[in-house]
Amino acid sequence: MSRRKGLMLVLSSPSGAGKTSIAKKILELDKNIKMSISYTTRPKRKSEENGVDYFFVNKEKFTNLQNQSFFVEYASVFDHWYGTPKEFIEKNIEKGHDILFDIDWQGSQKLSDFSKADVVSIFILPPSTKILSERLKKRAEDSDIIMKKRMSKAQNEISHWIEYDYVLINEDITKCTKEVMLILNAERKKRFRQKFIFEFVEKLIR
Repeated sequence: MSRRKGLMLVLSSPSGAGKTSIAKKILELDKNIKMSISYTTRPKRKSEENGVDYFFVNKEKFTNLQNQSFFVEYASVFDHWYGTPKEFIEKNIEKGHDILFDIDWQGSQKLSDFSKADVVSIFILPPSTKILSERLKKRAEDSDIIMKKRMSKAQNEISHWIEYDYVLINEDITKCTKEVMLILNAERKKRFRQKFIFEFVEKLIR
């Protein structure tokens, strides 16, 4: 039996603010956390791998999974659907495994509705809208139309920052990743997540 209950670490930000890059660095640094891989109807980018970055499915398959209550949360973003599988979460949390989520504010809200006590949410802000735009252009994986949509949506996404447990400004990816790791390690030590601690203390004071 695990000595600790797992947690769900949620990273959200407007596109281009760095959450996906930070998520990848966390997975490299910490072998005790797993990435939640979402299902999506979005076309695969050149840099992405099916089953690693996302499970890429068509709309019919996605709808079938929705109807089977397969997802704990799902949302439409830029005319494409994204969903988080429920069973993966339930199994890993109970076993004491932490799960990392790279999702938007809608997904974060639905995860909180599902199991608020297990969610640790972090919103990542860009240093400025100018830098955000530059990062999106540098990525060069979206069409000009999609990039403009992402920039126009960024303001709405940023307005949800107040709903998160922690808020970080990503001026430097290495520094920001370290800050996320500090939060993760502190949250792991919270009393209610340590299953063994009550029995341990009882033995100490007998």
